[in-house]
Amino acid sequence: MTQRTDPVRVVAAGDHFVLPGLIAGAVEAELGDIAAETKEVRLGWPLEPFGPVAEVTEASDAEDELIEALDGAEVLVTQMGPVTERVLNAADSLRLVVVCRGGPVNVNLDAAKARDVRVCFAPGRNAAATAEFTVGMLLAAVRRIPQAHDLLAGQGSWEGGAAYYTYENSGLELEDLPVGLVGYGAVGSRVARVLCAFGAQVMVYDPYVRGEIHGLRVSSLDQLLTRSRVITLHARLTAETRGLIGARELALLPQGAVVVNVARGPLLDESALCDALEAGRLSAAALDTYAHEPLAPDSRLHALADRVVLTPHLGGASRAVAEKAARIAAEEVGRWVRGEPLAHCLT
Repeated sequence: MTQRTDPVRVVAAGDHFVLPGLIAGAVEAELGDIAAETKEVRLGWPLEPFGPVAEVTEASDAEDELIEALDGAEVLVTQMGPVTERVLNAADSLRLVVVCRGGPVNVNLDAAKARDVRVCFAPGRNAAATAEFTVGMLLAAVRRIPQAHDLLAGQGSWEGGAAYYTYENSGLELEDLPVGLVGYGAVGSRVARVLCAFGAQVMVYDPYVRGEIHGLRVSSLDQLLTRSRVITLHARLTAETRGLIGARELALLPQGAVVVNVARGPLLDESALCDALEAGRLSAAALDTYAHEPLAPDSRLHALADRVVLTPHLGGASRAVAEKAARIAAEEVGRWVRGEPLAHCLT
C-alpha cells in the first residue's frame, strides 16, 4: 500500500484515567513516520460520573464538546466519549472510532454502521487488574480487614479490632475453602488460578467455556451455590445474566457465605443481598459495582458497614490498564491507516 502523504487527523478524547496524552503518545509511536495531527480533549470521568447520554450508556455528558473536536477528524480514540447518532451525524469526516475499553456501550453501533464508520474496542485491557482486585476484595471480606482498620486507624481502638480474633468473629482462610466462580472469562480464569495457588477448592460454572480449567467444573449454577462458602461473579452483563443472583439463588448458599462482585452490578439483586445480610444468612459481601452508579447515599448497603466492603468501581483502576488501553487502541489506528485488517472491529 502507498503510504499517505497527508496527516492523519485524530481526536484523542481521553479523561482523567486514560489520559489524552497517553492516547496521543501511543498513536504517534504506532504510526512512526506517518504524520498525524492529534487534537487532545479531556473528559470529566471519573471525577464526573458516567451515565446514559441520549441513546448510549456509560458515557460522559459531552456531546457538544465532542462534536466541536471532531470537525474534520477521521479518527476518534476515546474511553467515555458519547458517540451518539447526533455526534456521528455531525462528524462528516469520521471513519474510525476506537474505544479504549472492553465493550463500546458508549457508541451507537447501528448509526456508525449506517455511516460506514468502523468501531473497534480494546478487549482484555483490565483483566489482570480486575482479577487482582477481586482477590483483594475477597480477602478483605473474609478476614474483616477494612472493619479492623477502621477501628484501629479511624477510632484508635485496639480492643475493638481485637474482637475479630475471637472464635465467633474470626474470618475464613482460603486454604481448603470452597470458592465458586460464576463465569470463567479473562478475569474469572485469572482469579481461579490465584485461588488455586492459595489452596482453595475452586469450582467453576460457565456453560460457554470448553477445555481445561483451573478448578472443578460444575454442571449447574444451583450446584455451585449449594457447595460454595464464597462466590465471586465474573459473568458479562447480558439480558440472560441480568439479575442472575437473586433471593432464590442467595438462599441456596450455605449459612454464613460470602458474596463478591467486581463484575457488573445488575448481575446481583442488591435488595435480596441486603435482606440476606440483615438476616444473618450471609456473613459478608464485597462489592465494587452496583445496580445504579454512583451508589445512592441512602442505599441500605451503607448501614451494613460491619459486614460489607464497598469500593466505587475501582476494579480496573491501575496505571497499567490505562497504558495498555491506549496501546491497544493505537495499534488499531495503525492497522486502519496502513490498510490492514482490524483486530477488534464490530462494524
